[in-house]
Amino acid sequence: MLIDSHCHLDFPDLSSQLPQVLDAMRQNDVRGAMCIGVNLEDFPRVLALAEQHAHLFASVGLHPEYDKAEEPDIARLTELARHPKVIAIGETGLDYHWHQDKPEWQRQRFRAHIRAAIATQKPLVIHTREAAEDTLAILEEEGAERVGGIMHCFSENWKIAQRALALGFYISFSGIVTFKNATAVKEVATRAPLNRVLIETDSPYLAPTPYRGKVNQPAYVRYVAEEIARLRALDFAAIAKASSENFFTLFPQTREAISK
Repeated sequence: MLIDSHCHLDFPDLSSQLPQVLDAMRQNDVRGAMCIGVNLEDFPRVLALAEQHAHLFASVGLHPEYDKAEEPDIARLTELARHPKVIAIGETGLDYHWHQDKPEWQRQRFRAHIRAAIATQKPLVIHTREAAEDTLAILEEEGAERVGGIMHCFSENWKIAQRALALGFYISFSGIVTFKNATAVKEVATRAPLNRVLIETDSPYLAPTPYRGKVNQPAYVRYVAEEIARLRALDFAAIAKASSENFFTLFPQTREAISK
């Protein structure tokens, strides 16, 4: 069994062919996935997927790249997170790639998400790009270890991974780990404790080798697991089992629906 800890099934590339995408998941034994909210305007689409499919779950949040979207406060995030199919707060964090001025509004938004997560006792889904130091500093300042969560699409080095692990976060590997030049990510995939490893696609983005450059989909999470197994000299089944159990540990409410 495999679980995709981060995908965007509501995005047009995937929603336009959803029956085929779900069928490919079944064929590759990908039994569950978390569909990620990136803004409040589109959140109803994400929630609808989770409501319509027992093996799909949702998160709610506002991605740090969005600077012209409805700004959620703690109360609004808390209200939306009460839905039983919403299992996490995010995608949230900091992105200094597109916002090179390191805007304060991103940091304040991030803090609101962390506080909502603590209020609801639901884990966080963290996005960080060219902002690892500030991301970790804010997580530490806000006491995010009280809920933990996922360092999504991890692309940093082992030093950053260690700090995230110390805060109780899981490290989620995407198709990046299959890229030849992803030396730092491959090192983390080798060294991270097996009981803190998750796998994801971030589909429709970041398709793994051998599909790099094409539209990604949850079925391709198999290639992420295969690469981690190769790097750690373990059987594929060991990575599949460990990453699935880790998902259930972080989100115990999903076990029954996904394990059927």
